[in-house]
Amino acid sequence: MSIWTLLSSVSTLRTGGLSEQVGSGLPMVKNGQQDDIRSLHYAADGGVEVITFPRLRAMPAGSGHPPLQRADFHVLAIVDSGRGAVTVDFVHHRLEPGTIVWVRPGRVHRWDDVADVDGTLVLFRPESVPHGSPGAEPFGPVTWRPPERPALVRLAAEHLRREYDASRAQPIPGGTAILRALLEVLVLRAADCAPPPPAGREAFTAYATAVEAHFATSREVAWYARRLGYSPRTLSRATQEATGRSAKRFLDDRVVLEAKRLLAHTGITVAECARRTGFDDPANFSKFFRARAGLTPGAFATHARMPATNGLPPQKKLGQTSHKR
Repeated sequence: MSIWTLLSSVSTLRTGGLSEQVGSGLPMVKNGQQDDIRSLHYAADGGVEVITFPRLRAMPAGSGHPPLQRADFHVLAIVDSGRGAVTVDFVHHRLEPGTIVWVRPGRVHRWDDVADVDGTLVLFRPESVPHGSPGAEPFGPVTWRPPERPALVRLAAEHLRREYDASRAQPIPGGTAILRALLEVLVLRAADCAPPPPAGREAFTAYATAVEAHFATSREVAWYARRLGYSPRTLSRATQEATGRSAKRFLDDRVVLEAKRLLAHTGITVAECARRTGFDDPANFSKFFRARAGLTPGAFATHARMPATNGLPPQKKLGQTSHKR
């Protein structure tokens, strides 16, 4: 059984061994401009699956009108040739030879333009992430700088793909262990282009995980510090080192990101968006959002839902671009 299984199935599309059950995870607006978000759940055996960009193009996710999707698994993509683009949580990332993309679970993403891209995509469960792997931070950057020895990265990806294809054709004892070992080799081989782990990683990871779970409950750093057993100063120092932002800015940015997702992709009202992000007063939410996003919630929703032109998503028009580390 393949990874790419979606909630609320309406019909099933199949390409080789991959299948997608197509449906609505979130409601669409009546004017037809609203993007739906597809929820992808890992359903493959072994914990690791490997596909190529040509195979992706044969699926809805890589079509000329790709859907927005949110997966509960990791996607590690290595671009061998061609140029294209992927959008992850409103940030537009360009793809070019040597680019490595790591889309972590829960991130809303779309393969905007992969018509000319070739390379490998590795899909794997969170528990399959090699322990201590460079770049495997749960809140790390999406794109890495090109590797210093790209041929060896391509070789590692090709080896993993061939072993995966062989295991599909004829399962062998120890096949799962082989795939996980080769995934670790691939990640380690690409390590020279991964961002260095931040100082104070333990404190930041604990804080970021707590923010992910409770951002709609509290927007006060001191509240998280009490729950985690750190001082607010320690959390701020660790977050600054890891992200270049203060702990408060990191927390506010997470609230804004969720609000953007809701406004752009669900068609709910501003008042309902305020409620879902932890605000009792829609006016206070609008003031908060405008101060940090530069637009009112209503204006952002209008811009985000505008049809894309020239192959670029509407978010690109709002000035959201990636910055490789």
